[in-house]
Amino acid sequence: MKYKITHTTKYAYSQAVPVCHNLVHLAPRELPHQKCHEFKLLIHPDPFSITNRKDYFGNDVSYFSIDQPHLGLTVTATSHVVVSPVPKISEHETPAWEAVVTQLEKDRSPETLDAYQFVFNSAGVKLFPELLDYAKVSFEKDRPILAAVTDLTARIHQDFKYDPRATTVHTEINEVFEQRHGVCQDFAHFQIGCLRSLGLAARYVSGYLRTEPPPGKPRLVGADASHAWLSVYCGEKAGWIDLDPTNNVPASTDHVTVAWGRDYYDVCPIQGTIVGGGEHRMNVSVDVAPEEVSPT
Repeated sequence: MKYKITHTTKYAYSQAVPVCHNLVHLAPRELPHQKCHEFKLLIHPDPFSITNRKDYFGNDVSYFSIDQPHLGLTVTATSHVVVSPVPKISEHETPAWEAVVTQLEKDRSPETLDAYQFVFNSAGVKLFPELLDYAKVSFEKDRPILAAVTDLTARIHQDFKYDPRATTVHTEINEVFEQRHGVCQDFAHFQIGCLRSLGLAARYVSGYLRTEPPPGKPRLVGADASHAWLSVYCGEKAGWIDLDPTNNVPASTDHVTVAWGRDYYDVCPIQGTIVGGGEHRMNVSVDVAPEEVSPT
């Protein structure tokens, strides 16, 4: 699938902001199954400086500063991305989940050490005892890891209700567990917590999801939104496998990966510091538009 993705964030301030500094994760990653052919970042007012780099996790990051008084800020990221299918792996081709835990604990190869850092607590995924109790229902003794993770994904999808009014970006996963309501960020964080409670490696993935309009209805430009799911390390042969608990599906060509990290705070689309500004409002619009793929 080929996509044109337009992600626009607008801030409006009640008082002028004399200076601001911002860090953005908006450029899709280059992956074996995903190629970003073009990425443009348009910022208004014009920044006096902008730099691009890779962060610790290998995500593309842009940093910009504005040093002129402004009552609003608009950041528009436009990407052209091609996503190819990932070869499917049978659940029974993956090792028992206990074997993966042992590998993570004892193997000191670069690949396993890279995965091992995603076993531990992080700012957005703070473990608590009930996570292990919830996870154990799916992780029976010697069960293939992908079968267990798939079952856990389905249970979260069934037990938790999507409700954008129930949480904020700062809601802790113990609150999500108690109220069983939330959004994609919450469900990804909760499943990551369940997996880490077992000693497994799981990371947070931010990106976009193509949405289909109801039959006979046109796509609404800007109606799409940023999305989040998770990736779990399934052993040396299978590697990392992405699953989407919000929709109870494995990640597919409908999913466009932007960044990954320990949790949302590592890959927040836009974060920064402003001076002044009084009250402010934010509006986000995302459009994921399929394009024709040129024949090769």
